[in-house]
Amino acid sequence: MEAIINFLIEHQCPQCGAPAIMEETERLFVCKFCRVRSYLVASDVFRYILPSKAPESKELLYFPYWRFKGMLFSCAGNGVGHKFVDVSHQAVSSHVFPVTLGLRSQALKLKFVTPETEGRFLKPTQSLAGIEQCFDDRFGKTLPKPVLHHAHIGETISLIYAPFYIENRLYDGVLNSPTAGASIDDFDIDQLPAENPHWRIHFMATLCPNCGWDLDGERDSLVLLCKNCTSAWYPVGKRLKQIKFGKHPAGDSDAIYLPFWRIRPKIKGLDLQTYSDLIKVANIPKVVQPGWENIGFRFWVPAFKVRPKIFMQLSKNMTLAQFNPDLAVELPENRHYRINLPVTEANQSLKVNLASFFRPKNRLADILHTVNITAQSFMLVYVPFIEKHHEYIQPDLKFAINKNILTLSEHL
Repeated sequence: MEAIINFLIEHQCPQCGAPAIMEETERLFVCKFCRVRSYLVASDVFRYILPSKAPESKELLYFPYWRFKGMLFSCAGNGVGHKFVDVSHQAVSSHVFPVTLGLRSQALKLKFVTPETEGRFLKPTQSLAGIEQCFDDRFGKTLPKPVLHHAHIGETISLIYAPFYIENRLYDGVLNSPTAGASIDDFDIDQLPAENPHWRIHFMATLCPNCGWDLDGERDSLVLLCKNCTSAWYPVGKRLKQIKFGKHPAGDSDAIYLPFWRIRPKIKGLDLQTYSDLIKVANIPKVVQPGWENIGFRFWVPAFKVRPKIFMQLSKNMTLAQFNPDLAVELPENRHYRINLPVTEANQSLKVNLASFFRPKNRLADILHTVNITAQSFMLVYVPFIEKHHEYIQPDLKFAINKNILTLSEHL
């Protein structure tokens, strides 16, 4: 099982200034002192600095690292491979600084970079796309060839700045000790581009735009709910956008609702528009019934982060079932699971989802590179699962998810 590292972030309440410790995945901040609730938004990616033990007289040099945490999926000739990764890599190509952050940050508390942060910040020159390609190449070496498609899903991208200073040689500011490695005799710091730390974290009030009521959500929620006017809101930029949602009624009062993105696709290069088309594409042993050609095909994707294997199983099973009950436009009164996988990430999984159920597999290489899938619309759907001793079971579709899997996936 892959190790999961969740950075701790030192922060201050924007309302009263009280200290707070957050986890990297948290976006909804609730101050324990003034009780003000705020939603954190970055203009592009969140930027953090590692703490420094360097003497106060030293001018700090902050070296940037891209950090990628998420699921990698690759479609090969024999199916879909998957892996959870948590890696970092230089954002500036240099033989002097360490290539990665390693695992040292498990025990460290990070801080958000603000314009008030003193020091020289090196400007990233390695693009995120280039770093992602590096990760893809590393992952792809273990897969059967040819690799037909890559997807990064449920990813958390951030920039982490590590402190260094120069005193005859390069010193690691975190440990306040010399770094091991290359000499800096031929190293000119002024040749590396720098930039001002002009980035700020923005805080949105978590008040319903419709009625002004307090919105509800877990600390890592990406959808906020208003129980007063029965609405759901999705952060887009620095504002909240209302989204469609529905709930499948449960026959058990103790049911827990798991959220899924139901996505209406536009597919080019493959005849997959209806449920009867799905029967043929997936080679499902069913006889096409009258009326199935009128049921529009939809992709189903978990709206919550979970281990890659389970993510694919849930996506495939729900999509093949075309779970299409009469939905109630109401929020679950029972327990409901957090929504922490954005619909933009769900959209990236659609071709991988198709590859998981396409039959026959020996035609996948011919079909996949010609298919283009785009999302036309989406809806958030709450699906009831019945709690058993070790599992949550969906009674209509007859499949289950282990309770421990959800617990272990909370910090992905």
